[in-house]
Amino acid sequence: MEFLIRAALIVDSKSPYHLSQKDILIQNGIITKIDKTIDFKGKTIEADGLRVSNGWIDMRSHFNDPGYEHREDLESGTQVAVAGGFTDVVLLPNNQPITASKNAISYFQKWNRDSVVNLHPTAAVTLDCKGEELTEMIDLHEAGAIAFTDGIHPIWHTDIVLKSLQYLQKFNGLLINRPEDKMLTAFGTMNEGVVSTTLGMKGMPALAEEVMIKRDLQLLEYAGGRIHFSLVSSQGAVALIKEAKKRGLKVTADVGVNHLLFNENHLTSFEANYKINPPFRTEQDRKALIKAVKEGVIDVVVCDHQPHDEEGKKLEFDLAEFGILGLQTYYNTMLSVFEGEADSILETINRNVRNILGLEELVIEEGRSARLTIYSPNDGWLFNASSNKSKSENSPLFGEELEGRIIGIVNNGELVEN
Repeated sequence: MEFLIRAALIVDSKSPYHLSQKDILIQNGIITKIDKTIDFKGKTIEADGLRVSNGWIDMRSHFNDPGYEHREDLESGTQVAVAGGFTDVVLLPNNQPITASKNAISYFQKWNRDSVVNLHPTAAVTLDCKGEELTEMIDLHEAGAIAFTDGIHPIWHTDIVLKSLQYLQKFNGLLINRPEDKMLTAFGTMNEGVVSTTLGMKGMPALAEEVMIKRDLQLLEYAGGRIHFSLVSSQGAVALIKEAKKRGLKVTADVGVNHLLFNENHLTSFEANYKINPPFRTEQDRKALIKAVKEGVIDVVVCDHQPHDEEGKKLEFDLAEFGILGLQTYYNTMLSVFEGEADSILETINRNVRNILGLEELVIEEGRSARLTIYSPNDGWLFNASSNKSKSENSPLFGEELEGRIIGIVNNGELVEN
């Protein structure tokens, strides 16, 4: 396949063409020429405000496959990823069966042979993600697991966290934990505070997150190793991570993209599509999260893509499932939150993810394989039933006109346009 990307602003701080507007010629999956103007008669991609960056990678999504394919499967999830501008997606292990065996890992590897999107499976830390018995993490690493996590479940067992940190050091493996003390959030449905009290809803205090972060940081200091906190949501959690980084601990963190856009006040409508765990917290927390991303205290902004069918969401608020979509609307949310800084923040985030996971560094230059995201902030689209690529519709942005558009991706020798 041969095509030209015309007059695109290159967003890649490692590239000699960073922030310059260039034509990019791609032949058989290789960037063969980058120049101010290239004479080319074949297929050309053009758009107002066109930008090109290294292919985006999401560090936290749930494709529900195998086991819950009625919500999402690898095929639909891949289509959502393309529509969101992602060439790579890191998948949670909370499938049926749980991703905790060599066969489970190979299921995704076989998919990758013919896929335009690279799927990176994480493996469970504990059997059935129950937090009680360790999986064979060394074997799972050798089979291709990119990191270790119990996914949507926090690792509640202190000794399990300690032993995991010790075992993973044998291969510099990464432990990912979603910090939540489940005893402090039991039966909760939203952030604990004035709004939950006013609505008469059982709250989930930020304390539950911060207590577990404190515990894990103490274990990290004691045992060594690396830990990544996923879905940080409170100002207090940010402060703890910032202080730990100053002390030189090997800690990284991410925040869900929707936490940068919404706060607890959105839940006054009792719209179940705002029900998420960790919950949307105060406006002060939201602003602290945005500041932490800009300052680099929070390393990554993840999609936290969690599809649910109507049976899981069209219920009374307290009975509805936790989780909302995030992959397809990721760029639109980042553009809405960060505006003119979105390009540089996205570039930094994607570089951070690759560094944290030990993946190859990508650079836009001649002679390199083309793994690219093509997008424009100067266009928009309507997020509705016809444009939605997911099997599920559980997004508070459904029905909205969104600013910014993903033109397409280039990966594994293929160009896929939206």
